[in-house]
Amino acid sequence: MTLLGRKKRALLVLEDGTVYHGHAFAGSGEVLGEVVFNTGMTGYQEVITDPSYKGQIVTMTYPLVGNYGINPEDMESGGVHLEGFIVREYQPHPSNWRSRRSLRDFLESHDKLGVEGIDTRALTRRIRLQGAMRGVLTTRTGDPEALVKKARAYPGLVGRDLVKSVTCSHPYRWTRGLPQSIEKDLPASAGKRVVVLDCGVKFNILRCLEQRGCEVLVVPAQTGAGEILAYAPDGVLLSNGPGDPAALPHIVEAVRVLLGKIPVFGICLGHQILGQAVGGRTAKLKFGHHGINQPVKNVENGKVEITSQNHGFVVEPASIPGAGEVTFDNLNDRTSEGLCYPDLKAFSVQYHPEAAPGPHDTLYLFDRFIEMMAGK
Repeated sequence: MTLLGRKKRALLVLEDGTVYHGHAFAGSGEVLGEVVFNTGMTGYQEVITDPSYKGQIVTMTYPLVGNYGINPEDMESGGVHLEGFIVREYQPHPSNWRSRRSLRDFLESHDKLGVEGIDTRALTRRIRLQGAMRGVLTTRTGDPEALVKKARAYPGLVGRDLVKSVTCSHPYRWTRGLPQSIEKDLPASAGKRVVVLDCGVKFNILRCLEQRGCEVLVVPAQTGAGEILAYAPDGVLLSNGPGDPAALPHIVEAVRVLLGKIPVFGICLGHQILGQAVGGRTAKLKFGHHGINQPVKNVENGKVEITSQNHGFVVEPASIPGAGEVTFDNLNDRTSEGLCYPDLKAFSVQYHPEAAPGPHDTLYLFDRFIEMMAGK
């Protein structure tokens, strides 16, 4: 019997009735989520540990996954947040000097289902044409019709606050690449003190701030404006995160109170929160932007930069009040990728300047945030 023959059969069933056949390479059972695709040719570890994928089943368009294993340095959170993981072909024998364990071992240690053998090109094409869909990924393959009904009954992402399931439970300090408890009385710091509102923050955002000499304090997403200001920060960073930004009025209101009092920098979901705080609206994209090769145009200087992106919602430019400036445009679909409110000392981007994975074209935005906190 071949190795493939010993694997558990698995199905991906979409809400439109489409069924894809494969085999489980990690775990077993059944999960539901919104099915999306990621176009990155590398970076699968960062993808599966990104809290922004909570509520989603992710398929990688690059066909071979698992070949360089898993290592502790590339973690973007403390766990795995996506619901299920789909690849064309899983490589069970990683070969990389940084690897410490296989992708299979890692997924199973977090009780996550990984499936291979599905025609990921056909799946990606269907999502591009029909849009992101609710789906069931399962090794319980008895009744596809019942699975279609389960997929259609899944609530999806619209209207759901998924941030509460990925934010930290207590404030912490990010020091030397690790979370540390916060003492009752915070000592003075030589660098700028940044409070990060954790909506599902990626670790590389915290690394980028610490590398620039910042004192980094991370607080739960439900932290109010008064509590944030009590830390006497020099600036506030609104992090990335999962779900529908319109389902977060409590966070939007806290940011609205902060605006004008302290410099604010928003990334991804943080961009959508800022957009709502100044009076704008958000909308869901057809199939979202998930990958590391998205071109954006800097409106100020006309420069094109390649960015890492992971979002299914956007800020609607027409809803933004006149005092704001749209700073970046996506060259693939012309969606807004950045906002700036100079009078409020606030700016944001829809993409991920911290990369991980992806290009480093826009790391300079962290330096801009430092300058803003310094009053430049």
